[in-house]
Parts: sequence; structure tokens; C-alpha cells
Amino acid sequence: MFVAGISILVAIGFGCYCSWRFLKAAFRKKPISVNCHFTRRCNYECGFCFHTAKTSYMLPNEDAKRGLKLLAQAGMKKINFAGGEPFLYPSFLGELVKYCKEDLHLESVSIVTNGSLVRESWLNTYAKYLDIMAVSCDSFDESTNKLIGRGKGTHLKTFVNVSQLCRKHNIKFKVNTVVCRYNFNEDMNAMIEQVAPFRWKCFQVLVVPGENDSSATLRNAQRFVISDDEYQAFCDRHKHQESFVPESNAVMKSSYLILDEYMRFLNKGVKEATKSILEAGVPAAMDDVYWDDESFARRGGEYDWQKEEKKENPDIDF
Repeated sequence: MFVAGISILVAIGFGCYCSWRFLKAAFRKKPISVNCHFTRRCNYECGFCFHTAKTSYMLPNEDAKRGLKLLAQAGMKKINFAGGEPFLYPSFLGELVKYCKEDLHLESVSIVTNGSLVRESWLNTYAKYLDIMAVSCDSFDESTNKLIGRGKGTHLKTFVNVSQLCRKHNIKFKVNTVVCRYNFNEDMNAMIEQVAPFRWKCFQVLVVPGENDSSATLRNAQRFVISDDEYQAFCDRHKHQESFVPESNAVMKSSYLILDEYMRFLNKGVKEATKSILEAGVPAAMDDVYWDDESFARRGGEYDWQKEEKKENPDIDF
């Protein structure tokens, strides 16, 4: 009788354990959209950068692909490659873009770049695997860009050229702008209407402890900081633009899944990074990352992120 009772208790306990594991798996957050910063190196020196070149490490290609496959298996729909400057490594970047679309069949593959190293020869090979290219542009006054550290005086020419290349190669063109002390009074409406991005993200400049918060870090963004009211004034000036997507510090903070060069999820300003997904797996890393999925939804984290297939003009026979 005693043995039977123990057996029943063990069975109940095992059933509860299995139920708990099932519920935990069912309610675990999925890495729907991931920002993969595979390098911290950059050829620009933007003073407010919050992902600085503290290391020069890069994963081997096969390890990077293995990590991306793990993310896809865990529910990733969109990957965004960023840096640093991802086009410092065009072959590595191209192989990952192709792998994500051709092998993993992700809904959306995107790149954030300063545009300075984008070449049409690269697009001729890899554009078909790319949905979105976002180019950073913080001002349409070249002297302001130089003051910020975005290039040496030719950034706007590069910016316009990349926008044209994206249209030529059927890539959705996006603009990222960091609103800061040097540009919050600028009226960018005319140029945005001329360039006509499908999405224009305007971030309030963000200070991240250990990255850009003091003279002890590689960048010090304190001189770029603006008040919430100053950021709102910029937003009010541009909110009628159809492509306009504002992201204040309150919305942006912890609403992104950021994977670093070791494939660790970063908990910027909250706690240390998670273990690498290559070591711990995605579920364990997701349990340890502070990701505000409600803010992700509130900022429109899921949107029309797939490009339409280019339609060829039919031959017209007169």
C-alpha cells in the first residue's frame, strides 16, 4: 500500500513537472525580430553611438549561421544586421543575408548601414535576398553631420545615392535619424518628401551606461542629450509625414532584442549580457534577457517588412 502511494505521488509530481515545462514553453517569449550586431567596428565616429568598438571580435561564418538557425527554430521572423558598420565585411554580410532568406526562409532580412561602403556590385549579387536597407542620416545639413561625426562631408551625397540604388534593386528604403542637441531644431520635411522612404525612424538620443555615458567610455553622448520636450517639438514638426515613426527613450529602451558579436542578448543599462545562444540555446537566453515585448508592440515592432516581388513590364506589341 505504501509503495503504491509513493508511486502515485511520483506520478503526480512528474505530471505537474511536465505540465509546468509545457506551460513555460508555451508562454516563453519568441524572438520575433532580432538585431544582430555582428561587429562593433565602424568607419564613422558618431559621438552618440551606443554600440561602440570595445572589441574587434567576429564569429566564424559557420558559427554565425548556426546561431541564426537556432533563432529561426525559436520563432524569429525578421533579422536586422547592424554594427558597427556591417559593410566593412561585405562577403560575410552577403553570405548571412543569403542564408537567412534562401535557407532559413525568414520573412524579412534587413541591414542598417551608414551607406558609405554600399556598392552596386554587392547589390547585384545579394539584393534579391534583402528586404530592407536602412541608412542613418541625422541631418540634411552636411556641417551638422560632420559635427555629429557622421562622415567627413560627403554623407548626404552617399545617402541619396544609396536611396536610388535601393529603388533600382527593389529594396525597401528606410531612414534612421537620431534626434539630438545638434539637430532637434532642424526642419527635415522637404528632404524626407524628396527621398520618400517607406519608413523614417526618429530616435531620441540615448545614453547607455558603459557604452556612451562618460569620458571613461569610447563615446560620450552627454553633450548630445535633449529633453523630452525638445524631442517632442521635433516630432510635432514632422509627425504629418506618412513614414514618420518616433521612438522616445521610454519606448526604445529594452524594446529591442540586441544580439552582440558573441551572440549574447544584451541587457543594456539593466544587467549583464546573457550567455551566448551558441552555448546556452535560445530559450535559456530568452529567459535571461530583459525584453519589453509590450513596448515592442507599442512602437510597431511588427510592420510591413517584406518587399514586394518586382514585376516586369510586359512587352507591348504595336
